[in-house]
Amino acid sequence: MQYHALSIAKHGGSVELIGYHESALLPALTKLPNVSICALGVPPAVLRSKSAPFIITGPLKVLWQILNLLHVLLYKTQPAQWLLVQNPPSIPTLAVAWLTCTLRDTRLVIDWHNYGWTILEGTRGASHPFVRISKLYECLFGRLAPSANLTVTHAMQRQLRRAPWGIRTPIVTMHDRPAAIFQPVASPSQRESYLAAVDEARDFAAAIAGGRQRLVVSSTSWTPDEDFGLLLDALVRYGAASTAGELPPLLVIITGRGPQKAAYEAEIARLAAAGRLPGITVCTAFLSFENYARLLAAADLGICLHMSSSGVDLPMKVVDMFGAGLPVLAYSGYESFGELVREGENGCGFETSGELGDAMGRLLGAGGQRELARLKEGAVREGSRRWDEEWDEVVKPLLEFPAE
Repeated sequence: MQYHALSIAKHGGSVELIGYHESALLPALTKLPNVSICALGVPPAVLRSKSAPFIITGPLKVLWQILNLLHVLLYKTQPAQWLLVQNPPSIPTLAVAWLTCTLRDTRLVIDWHNYGWTILEGTRGASHPFVRISKLYECLFGRLAPSANLTVTHAMQRQLRRAPWGIRTPIVTMHDRPAAIFQPVASPSQRESYLAAVDEARDFAAAIAGGRQRLVVSSTSWTPDEDFGLLLDALVRYGAASTAGELPPLLVIITGRGPQKAAYEAEIARLAAAGRLPGITVCTAFLSFENYARLLAAADLGICLHMSSSGVDLPMKVVDMFGAGLPVLAYSGYESFGELVREGENGCGFETSGELGDAMGRLLGAGGQRELARLKEGAVREGSRRWDEEWDEVVKPLLEFPAE
């Protein structure tokens, strides 16, 4: 949503950006006088506790969010021509957005990135009553609420036209594109300076820049829809091959934060202590936008474990990697995968840890440099179409900005 806010502001629109103040803003957003930030309050600790039963904390948290959103949308912000809402989260956002737009004569655009009910299904199971309620709710307000819709894939656009959504208002596909901050590295010296700027990579900068060590990057929110066991098993497989002198040492940096981070950090430490990751250093990090962009540009290979709860969304992290000219190995077991990653052109797909480990060994070993270079060229081509170009073509006319 920050990128949408930035694009609207660049075209002269006034923007009130509403959200939780949990991560850093894009640097460019903080410099624009026509952008104001309205932070949502964080739910009380008791409602965020994992120890309390979800059947109790879930509804109470939703009630708290309803009151919080209504206060912000009806009292702290000015009436607007458009309200642009990202989905998910859908509960209670879609209902509150619909009510706000009805009361204020504002037009609602839903930016569909995934479905809230499929994410809930992944953690609660398909038979959980909250999952069924969430699906009915999302389908109802998805059909009732918006004046227009954005989707991140053509597959999602087709799905929203069919039952149970049956949306009849305009739906346009805007593929996520990298922001200008993500750029390929221009020279070996720039690559080494980028590595030196990232604490977790600094001690390895000379070895990586000199080709004696490989840098692999993965980004995650540490949630159940990304099985990091796949990556750890693949690294064990890679480590076993590297002991035979066939493969170079690795620095693996995993960025992001989330609920499963501590558990996987403990597993990484256990594997390292057992000697199952020879020649492999695994670090976790939470980086600024600038350093994250530098890290992607300096890496040899990106890995994406996004599994898509709906089967029709796409991982933004791969978009950022392509913007930085970084080829990817990505989990491929879902319908919309081919709309972003093209097998053998800008990356490769995998569905098992064995396939991932074999691909890493093939591309990062001495015999894989030609293939890796070809994939990097494809990543640069894919990332050459930028957010501003895509937004101006798709969203600008939808929001009725005058032609320039």
